[in-house]
Amino acid sequence: MSLTRASTRHPIAVIATWILVLIAALAANHAVGGTYSDNFSLPGTGPQTGATLLERHLPTAGGVSGQVVFHVSAGTLAAKQSAIDSSLSDLSHLRGVIAVTNPFTKPGAMSSSGTTAFSTVTFSEQPALIASDELSIVDGAVLPARSAGVDVTYGAALGTLAEPKKTDARSELIGFAVALVVLLMGFGSLFGGTLPLVGALLAVLVGVSLLGLVAATSTFATVSPTLATMIGLGVGIDYTLFLTTRFRQKIMDGLEPVEAAAASLSTSGRSVLIAASTVVIALLGLYASGIVFIGKLGVAAAITVATAALSSLTLAPSILVLLGRRIDSVAVRRPVAEQGGDADTWHRYARTVERHPWRFLTAGLTVAVVLAIPLLSIQLGHIGAGANPSSYSDRQAYDLISAAFGPGENGPFTVVVTVPKGQSPTALSSKVSAALASTPGIARASTLTASPDGALLVGSLVPTTGPQASATLGLYHRLVNSTLPQALSGTGALAYVTGNTAAQFAFVDLVSARLPLIIALVLLLAFLLLLLSFRSLLLALKAAVLNLFSIGAAYGVIVAVFQWGWGSSLLGVSEKVPIESYVPMMMFAITFGLAMDYEVFLLSRVKEAYDRLGDNAAGVAEGLSQTARVISCAALIMASVFLAFVLSTNVVVKMLGVGLAASVLVDATVIRLVVVPATMTLFGRANWWVPAWLDRILPHLEP
Repeated sequence: MSLTRASTRHPIAVIATWILVLIAALAANHAVGGTYSDNFSLPGTGPQTGATLLERHLPTAGGVSGQVVFHVSAGTLAAKQSAIDSSLSDLSHLRGVIAVTNPFTKPGAMSSSGTTAFSTVTFSEQPALIASDELSIVDGAVLPARSAGVDVTYGAALGTLAEPKKTDARSELIGFAVALVVLLMGFGSLFGGTLPLVGALLAVLVGVSLLGLVAATSTFATVSPTLATMIGLGVGIDYTLFLTTRFRQKIMDGLEPVEAAAASLSTSGRSVLIAASTVVIALLGLYASGIVFIGKLGVAAAITVATAALSSLTLAPSILVLLGRRIDSVAVRRPVAEQGGDADTWHRYARTVERHPWRFLTAGLTVAVVLAIPLLSIQLGHIGAGANPSSYSDRQAYDLISAAFGPGENGPFTVVVTVPKGQSPTALSSKVSAALASTPGIARASTLTASPDGALLVGSLVPTTGPQASATLGLYHRLVNSTLPQALSGTGALAYVTGNTAAQFAFVDLVSARLPLIIALVLLLAFLLLLLSFRSLLLALKAAVLNLFSIGAAYGVIVAVFQWGWGSSLLGVSEKVPIESYVPMMMFAITFGLAMDYEVFLLSRVKEAYDRLGDNAAGVAEGLSQTARVISCAALIMASVFLAFVLSTNVVVKMLGVGLAASVLVDATVIRLVVVPATMTLFGRANWWVPAWLDRILPHLEP
């Protein structure tokens, strides 16, 4: 902690350094920062293998697909064919475009009414990565059709490209405003209340800028900066709040500012370091999923968590030393010191828990279990364009295609069959076509045709249901596990189902299979870190187990809101949606880490009191009375920051915001302030037991 203690001796130099780092990071990100794209690969999966085969043997059928949807409300598109053909010709000559289909000649691409049609535009890579002005170029190419009175909308990869490039600044401002009100009311002074916000804001700006620099060397998901901002703001405010609260109490106890800051760093600063380490470990543990896309989301959030912790351990003490006794000079209400005695409300509450531990334990766990009940019906999937705002081009394209061709046309599958030497392509095509014809859930399927080199048979099929429907996921599994293997049994040919929708379903399967591994790894790492920090087997095990209750409750809340639709319309979500496949994994890592924050802060104060008093019950009561107020305040702030992000137009961001807010509120109230003191009362002195042999081999984490 020598670096953090140096901030108390050279505060101006530390503050100046942070300002210079911020300016340099912002400038560097502006100059060379990367872009974000939802481009991921799934090595070893059927959809990825099928896509690779297409790129190798039939490039025009591989690549990244976008849709251009043409529609007229009066007359037919045939009357506008010349203008549409001109637009298609212009599209085919754009950079990065491999192929463009013509709806007037491609079977199934024109509606029976002749009012809606779509063209599939295949790019060599994600359009967003081809050029920063790619959307403007595409808009220019379809101008002839629009000038002729044809409505043109975009779907698939082009639809994503056309989504408004809005930031979540409004969410951040609202979260900041609510946090400021809570801090001012809870802290009682202007300087003390605004310092956590200033520190968190600076840390997040630096962290997101660093993320942009990292994104210049590797592709990160489009949700990455929003996720990083959301988590960074939440933990940044919390970490500085806990440190500032301890500093303020030391000042009230009569210490000089430098001494108060040093004492705060040696106690609350150590807790911040342990808490932040737990969050970062949990986030980086996402790489154990083996899915780089998810691992990078963990990295994105971990960057701002690390900068937030560094800010609270260096910048905050420097500012506190300069403020000194002036921290309460501009009061909005009478400052309240930590009581820790029988007169304190929280102390009396802790004594009540001590008298009725089983009642409190049962009540707390019952609330958590009831909230977790919807988890039993969770349906993982991908949230597609159908859930986007109606003003979005991809939502308009989705609705037009659903109305004209059926919902399945928004999520077609491509079937790729290898042709072994000596096998007849025609015979193989007949076998597969016959099998597909007898498979329920298929609206229509094209005849499989051979690639130019004869190595593959390629065809497409359209499900009867949309890409978000569980029935479509069931069809995918049926095709992969039974229909195609049985049709090709004994031929030596291999079949793969590929395309955007198939890749999403493979992603769901991978995440579902790897989630237990992530849970086990994060539990183990957190258990070890707590064991090292508090040298207690029971406390480390209890913390790991109880965190599962708050996480389960949070899962139940998002299932009820988004999958069941309870109140989702109030959040701007127009239809029931599955739980985005990677959200539970992300939520587990983030929620577990945040829950450990409150556990560490509470146990640290309980341990201090226990070491001083030698009495478990007294230690629990004093520790709870000293932290309950600030934990409640911190949880309310963090939940407010998370809930502010429901204003985002991105449904996944809304889902994360609601889930994380629910987990924080449940954990800080039900678990940390009800269940934990009840269990610690029941365990008694066993809370602090560790086998002698284990105590000897465990390294000591010194402050």
